[in-house]
Order: sequence, then structure tokens, then C-alpha cells
Amino acid sequence: MTTLTPTTVEDVAEIVRDAIEAKQTLELVGSGSRRGYGRVPQADATLDLSTLSGVVAYEPAELVLTARQATPMAEIRALLAQHGQSLAFEPPDLSAVWGRPRGSGTLGGALSLGFGGPRRPYAGAARDHFLGFKAVNGYGEAFGAGGRVVKNVTGFDLPKLMAGAMGTLGVLTEVTVKVLPAPQTVETVVLTGLDPARAVAALSAAQNSAAQVTGAAVLPPQVLAAFPDLPDGEMVALIRLEGVAPSLPSRRAVLADVLAHFTAPTELLGEAASERVWTAVADAAPFADASRPLWRITLPPASAPDVIMALAYDDSIGGQRGYLDWGGGLIWLEVDGQHPEQAAALRAHLAAIPGANATLVRGDAALRSTIPPLQPLEPGLLALTRRVKAQFDPHGLFNPGRLYEGV
Repeated sequence: MTTLTPTTVEDVAEIVRDAIEAKQTLELVGSGSRRGYGRVPQADATLDLSTLSGVVAYEPAELVLTARQATPMAEIRALLAQHGQSLAFEPPDLSAVWGRPRGSGTLGGALSLGFGGPRRPYAGAARDHFLGFKAVNGYGEAFGAGGRVVKNVTGFDLPKLMAGAMGTLGVLTEVTVKVLPAPQTVETVVLTGLDPARAVAALSAAQNSAAQVTGAAVLPPQVLAAFPDLPDGEMVALIRLEGVAPSLPSRRAVLADVLAHFTAPTELLGEAASERVWTAVADAAPFADASRPLWRITLPPASAPDVIMALAYDDSIGGQRGYLDWGGGLIWLEVDGQHPEQAAALRAHLAAIPGANATLVRGDAALRSTIPPLQPLEPGLLALTRRVKAQFDPHGLFNPGRLYEGV
């Protein structure tokens, strides 16, 4: 397959116009860390965007950063840390999940994927922090949307549309994101001795309290090898508190009152251990460098324990291990075997749960070409999605079929 490597936005536009004339489709690639996600694009050539890298503008006082799309996330994190700031939606580094070195991802890739880490239910998703962009559309035209200040969005909020689109709507060349002060300190309350239902109930009570929780996860014994800072041998529930140091004692006291109803032994992790633990939770560390299919399931938190039990006793899904994030609203689940029947069985368990969604994050090329990796859309929504694609990319040039058939 031919690889095309532009160095400027003008190069990108020219390549797209040439592709239209030649009726040639393009697979868009930055660092390549997310090529294992979604359907396998059936493209004629690769558009390598890795040279479009570097921070364009950063105004710490205005809480805004603009960078070219292929700027490494490691560079973004280091720059923000120098100024005591961070990306509040806590984008996970899933490079190792796809067999790539940690830190391989880019800022444009993180926004195109649209995933958020443990803080996502409390701070918002990637799309909520995506202020503006520059791109090249499927006509070979450079265009922009949004802006470089938080209150500069008029008309259609196109950055929200681009977040999660995985390059199917246009070639991102530059992105602008909102940044926020990083938490001054962090600690984690660890609960042991609870079954999944009681653990989720404890996390729900904590999240609904005045303790201002920013992370809530449940880790069974099967995944604890990836968390050396935690006690092993039994299920643990984690509750994170972040913020300015003087606020933590009172919030910890509020949390202690709430958790007293669950009579579970507790431990307290300090800042360094907490940082390691929550990074591992965000990055799906138990499932790094493995070849087995990995699913990301979102659902109402209260439904999670029943779903876990149902999946565990369904032999058609095979051996599995996983953990809960978002207080039970997110399940990471790794299963044995690359069988299409497993996907059907898994989604059948979720069919009766409003809002439940199962995405195949990792699978071999054959599996990803056989089943819909993303949760299938209802016919009306799929038709709308195709119409949106046609408006931005009328010739179907960009990452054809990456998300859904015809998208």
C-alpha cells in the first residue's frame, strides 16, 4: 500500500484532491497507536500525518492549548505539568493494549478516539474539552471550527462531532483543547471484603455524598497483579479524592461516615501510590500486551453486578476477566477466543439494559472484519450517521468503514 506523507496543511489538501481525482481511498494514521481499534479500513493508500506535530500555542492563564494533531500525548502531558495543569478528562494511554510502547498516542488520536479515564463521569468527556480544530474535508478544502477561547463557539459545535469520529469525517491538522489546573494532591480509600453488588453500592453512596469523589473502581483478584500497591487475594473497591490538600481531611471524614454503613475494612493510599493505581485503571493495565479480545462496556452502574454474574455463567462467552470503573458504569472485559458468537452472546445480555453499549476495543483482523466492533446503531441513527459522513466526505475517502459499514 502506498504511503503519503504531507508536511503542511497545503500538502494534505493536495493529496485529498488527488485522491478524489484518482478515486482512491485513504487510511489516516498519526502514530499508528490506534490502528487496532474499529473495523479494518479497506483503503487504497495510507495518509501518514506523523509530521504534523508540535505545540502551536499554549496560554496557561487562559487554560487553552493548541497543537498539531500528531503531537505526542507524552509531550502534551509534560508541558502541562510544568504549569500545574492537565487534561481534566484524563485520556487513557491504551498503547500497550494494542501492543505498542506506552506513550505512543497523540493528542489528535486521543480526541478522535474520544475515550475518557476514571475522571470522565465527574469532569466530562473528551468532546466537552475539545474547543476547536483545523481540518481538510472530503472536497480537499481546508476549514476550521470552534476557536481558541472557551466561549467562542457559535453555530454548530463541530468539535463535538469530530470527537470519536476516528478520522472518518476529515483530516484533522490542528486541535485546540481546554486545560484545567491539575489536582494539588490525591489519595485513595481502599475497601476490601465486599462482593460486587455491595462494592458498587458503596461506590454509589460515596459518589452521591459531599466527599466530591473523582474516581470509583472495583478490581477483582484476577486483575490485581497489575496493581502492586493494592492488597491481593480478594476484591477491592477504590475511591479517589483529589483537590487542594486542606480540603481532604473533611472530605475524608464525610466519606468515612458514608462507608461506615458497609462495615468494610479500609486502607488509605497516599499520593504516589494513588497516581500509579489510577493510571493503571485508566490505561487498562491488566490487559496490556495480550492477544485476547478486549471489550469496553458502558451501562448504568446499578446494572453492572448482574451483568458480571450473567456473563460469568455464560459458557458461550468463554473464560474472562475484567474490572469496573466509573462506579460500575464502565466494564473492561477480556475474553478467550476470537469467535463472532461471543460478541452476539455478550450483546444479548445487554440488550434489555437501556443505554448499554459494548465496543470491541481489541480483536484480531478477522474478528474485527466479521462483527461490528462498535455497538450496532439503530437503523435511523445509522442512516443519520451516513448522511453526516456524506456531508463532510462525499467521496468516502477517509478511513472507509472504520466505524460502521459505509461510515
